[in-house]
Amino acid sequence: MKREELTRYLDEILDAGRFKDYCPNGLQVEGRPEIRSLVAGVTASQALLDVAVARAADAILVHHGWFWRGEDGRVTGIRRTRLQTLLHHDINLIAYHLPLDSHPQFGNNAQLARRFGWLPEGRFGEQDIGWHGRPREPASVAAISARVAAELQREPLLIGDGEHPVRRVAWCSGGAQGLFEEAIALGVDLYLSGEISEQTVHLARESGVAYLAAGHHASERYGVQALAAHLAEHFGLDCHFADVDNPV
Repeated sequence: MKREELTRYLDEILDAGRFKDYCPNGLQVEGRPEIRSLVAGVTASQALLDVAVARAADAILVHHGWFWRGEDGRVTGIRRTRLQTLLHHDINLIAYHLPLDSHPQFGNNAQLARRFGWLPEGRFGEQDIGWHGRPREPASVAAISARVAAELQREPLLIGDGEHPVRRVAWCSGGAQGLFEEAIALGVDLYLSGEISEQTVHLARESGVAYLAAGHHASERYGVQALAAHLAEHFGLDCHFADVDNPV
């Protein structure tokens, strides 16, 4: 399919235009005009670019692309090498950040809810990025932590009382520890995000709301996978997900 057809479709279904983001969403680097094969991944690292080159992919689809607000814009060193790889091999780079956290079907938070057995009931936080709801069945903090570990294949960091029952839960993938106080105000028993900061530990202890840090990469693997699977089914594209290991 044509590059413009694909990016226009993605912009529309992800409602990319409504978000005030920290980076450009959509096509970030222009490659060949025809797209038949695509490599999907969490972050446009050199390792992911190398996978795309090895597979002779026409495009790369990621959650974490390039050109972040406040970065040094000079194309030197690592940035030069990455960009040179794409341009030399004529590969398109397509990235969606907040739109791929938020989407009700393909988004990271929607995919986490599906995997953990949580029933979404509403949104919160800036641009409604955070989600809240309840487990399908009441469970303890420790039981939910174990379910998260099994699903993500990574042991999360738990701050809180493992025996406390969880009737309401809030979550936001990636680096959304800054939404913790808003989640506490909702009256939840547990909040899950990817990362944790020093002050988050004290908020959890003093509020009595458990905090589960599941890993930034681990909590954001499933949105781009779901979106790539949709593109494969809808357009017949050859889509391959490459999980470049990241321990944080």
